[in-house]
Amino acid sequence: KVFKKIKIKKINTLFFVFQGGAFVEIFSAQGKNPGAKWKILGSPSVIWKEFDKEVKSFVFVLEGSSQTNKIQLPKENKQILGLIQRFLVLQIYIPLGQDFSTELLITDLGNIKRRLYLSTVHKELSSTPLHAKIPLFMIKRKIWCNLCIDLVAFTSEIFKGAVFQSLDGIIVSANCKLRKIFTLKCKPQDTADKDGQVMHIILRSLRFKTAFPLLPAAKLNSDCPCPVNHPRAR
Repeated sequence: KVFKKIKIKKINTLFFVFQGGAFVEIFSAQGKNPGAKWKILGSPSVIWKEFDKEVKSFVFVLEGSSQTNKIQLPKENKQILGLIQRFLVLQIYIPLGQDFSTELLITDLGNIKRRLYLSTVHKELSSTPLHAKIPLFMIKRKIWCNLCIDLVAFTSEIFKGAVFQSLDGIIVSANCKLRKIFTLKCKPQDTADKDGQVMHIILRSLRFKTAFPLLPAAKLNSDCPCPVNHPRAR
C-alpha cells in the first residue's frame, strides 16, 4: 500500500486566548516596551512614547507622513490576530490640520480576506469586492476620543452578503496619539446624565481617567458612514 503524506497547514494566531470575556486588549502604551509585538515603520524621531498630562497616562505618538510612518500588528505576514469580538475601539487624539488613517484586515465566514481602509483623507465611500475606502469625517480634532467600529456592520453592509468572522490585522498610521486599542464583546452601554444627554460607558479598566466622547464610526447609509455625534461626557 502507498500512503500519501498530508501536510496540515498551521495557522499562527497571535491572540489565541479566551475571547468570551468582556474585552480583549490589543495595544496599551503602558509598560516598558508596549510596541514589542508591533512592527514599527518609522524612526524614533516620528514614532515615540510619552506621558500625556491630559489623559494622565503614557501614549504612543505618530507624526509625519501617513504613507511611511505607521505601526502594524501582527509583525509577520504569516501571523493573524484571530480576534472575533464585534466592536473595535481606538483611544486616539488627532491634531488640528492633520490626517489620520487605520487599515483593518478582516476575514469573513467564507475565509475571504478583505481590507477596510478608514481615513480622514477619503471624501466618499468606495469599494470593490475585497477592499473599501471609508471616510472618517466624523472624527473630532484636538480632543481625545473613543473611536468605536462595528466590524459586523461594516462587513455586511459594505461587502453585501459577507459575514464577519475575525479581525486578523491592523495598521495605525500618522498623525495621532494612541493610548489603547481593544475589542469589546458588547456595544458600549448607553446612559444619561441629569440633563438627559446620552453618554457611553466603557469598562472601568479601559476608561480614560477623564471622560471623553465615544464616536461610533460604524453606521452606514447607502453612500457613506453616518456619524452620530454625542455630547462630551461630563
